[in-house]
Amino acid sequence: MLATFSRHLGSAVLASELAAGDLCVRIERSAWPKAADVLRNSMGMDYFCFLSGLDWLVNPDLSGEKVWDPDGGASLEGAEGMDDDGAAADEAEAAAEAKAGGGIVTGVAGGETRFQIFARVFSITDKVGITLKADLDERDPRVGSWVGVYRGADWHEREAWEMYGFGFDGHPGLRHMYLPGEFEGHPMRKDFPLLAREVKPWPGLVDVEAMPGEEAAPEGDAEGADA
Repeated sequence: MLATFSRHLGSAVLASELAAGDLCVRIERSAWPKAADVLRNSMGMDYFCFLSGLDWLVNPDLSGEKVWDPDGGASLEGAEGMDDDGAAADEAEAAAEAKAGGGIVTGVAGGETRFQIFARVFSITDKVGITLKADLDERDPRVGSWVGVYRGADWHEREAWEMYGFGFDGHPGLRHMYLPGEFEGHPMRKDFPLLAREVKPWPGLVDVEAMPGEEAAPEGDAEGADA
């Protein structure tokens, strides 16, 4: 399958990787529209599964103290002890180190930019699929639309436009699906400020609700018990 795809795309195929038996291929973004045509009309990938975006910016801290540091750093406050084996704290520390070093890790089949577009298609006849991805320019994350080849890409591209701010050249009508028309920003970007978490700590860290059938102990009872 990879050989067939590479024969049509040539040098536009940048990397490929088999992950858990699934083929993922990264291509030049300029070849994105052509790739859709090759997949459907030359390789029999007749079922469009999904299309979405990726933001590989280092994940900000979600401990509840602060979601985003306006200076660009990832806060580690409150991360320690989030789980028994310290995995959350280790992950937060690694993220902070990566951010400080200016590096990103872009996952399966690699990548060189913060933003990536990715999509999956499947052959109903051959029972095989392929996941395709392409790097997007951070300042102008734009790529050609797949709607002309896979009609099902319409809503998926609208969602990626709305949530990630990705442009799709040739799309018949990019417009909001979930957010009001005057909404500013793109909520799925890692640097989008989630103000609700700034105002109130992450659920479960401070407020502990009583289980069904239980009543919360009145304030002061714990102190009285200790006395």
